[in-house]
Amino acid sequence: MARVFIAGGAHSKYIGKFHSDFIWKKHPDFGKKENPDLEWYLRESAVDALASVAATAAAVDKAFVGNFAGELFGKQGHLGAMLAAADPDLAGKPIWRVEGACASGGLAIAAAVDAIRAGSDVVLVVGAEVQNTENAKVGADYLARAAHYKRQRDIDPFTFPALFGIRAKAMVEQTEATMDDFARASAKAYSNANKNPLAHMTSYQMSFEMAALASDKNPVFLSNEAIKPYLRVSDCSQVSDGASAVVLCSEKGLERIGRELTQCSEIIASQVATASLTADPDPLCLENTITAAQRAYKEAGLSAYDVQVAEVHDCFTPNEVLMYEALGFAPAGQGALMLREGQTSLDGPLPVNTGGGLVGFGHPVGATGVKQVLEIYRQMKGQCGEYQLAKTPGIGLCANMGGDDRTTAIHLVRDLT
Repeated sequence: MARVFIAGGAHSKYIGKFHSDFIWKKHPDFGKKENPDLEWYLRESAVDALASVAATAAAVDKAFVGNFAGELFGKQGHLGAMLAAADPDLAGKPIWRVEGACASGGLAIAAAVDAIRAGSDVVLVVGAEVQNTENAKVGADYLARAAHYKRQRDIDPFTFPALFGIRAKAMVEQTEATMDDFARASAKAYSNANKNPLAHMTSYQMSFEMAALASDKNPVFLSNEAIKPYLRVSDCSQVSDGASAVVLCSEKGLERIGRELTQCSEIIASQVATASLTADPDPLCLENTITAAQRAYKEAGLSAYDVQVAEVHDCFTPNEVLMYEALGFAPAGQGALMLREGQTSLDGPLPVNTGGGLVGFGHPVGATGVKQVLEIYRQMKGQCGEYQLAKTPGIGLCANMGGDDRTTAIHLVRDLT
């Protein structure tokens, strides 16, 4: 089986509300400029990723686009063909879009891994999403398509926050977790993002005290009274626009573009698990993520104890805690203790979401799974600036989840020095 290497890649800035580059009615450029559209993000991230490895588009054998809702937010589908417009040398190459809700980017990475294992040598992966073209309630309705719409849409006007509010309620009532633990996850995410110039929330401060207190600035916003107290705005990932792209190669592909092994990291496991959309999961357990993680550890011949840095899907802060448990970092019901003890902070023994995760870095849905892989690579290659870890990690894990634990992509990455 061909080995799969991360040769390099690029992020756009992730932007949206509270970002200085985001154009809205109070921005000085409102009426003069517009925010970038999906077409721009696809093109620029692809061009920048290829430039990062000094490769031309002609070297690419195949490409994948991770995107969830281009037709809804941007009235644009057929994104493989849109990526082909990024460079004349991409025309005629096999390019297609991969969709799996918030796991779209992770699935695109998995498809690229499969392509290299099947004989491709240079594969470009772009994940992109634009979500700020609609107001919050319309956007929430679009995103609710990632749930079982006809059965779950009426839980709350904000369907997905409500689904994770259900999880938060169960965790607070039945495990070690408290609302303060969720606030700790939020404060960690914002603190890391403040060190990351590409993060959506790079300039927005969120202390533990702010995150722990529901207030006018940090409201509980759900309409469903039974779960309303269990989710604050600070517990939510960002509605972001942005893109990330990576170049994956076989050994022959590295020779083609002139990239040395020491400039690369290697994807040593790639696993996807999918659960039924019509079934309700256990609120205390990410069972589908457990399935994908166990397969990935087996594929790589590793265990959770070998992981030295992780990017996990913190769509809502309670899910970060559940991810710790599903990935084997903590026993069931005890993931919150890792936050209290600082184990997952930048200077802890297992740093998680070093650039801010979905809560701080941002969550342009189709980009997230690609961003996670690139962030692990960047940590391994010392490219993370102020949030660079003191010790270079040798093994990293990415966990990208779609819907309410209905689709999960897990990737394990090894540094090459």
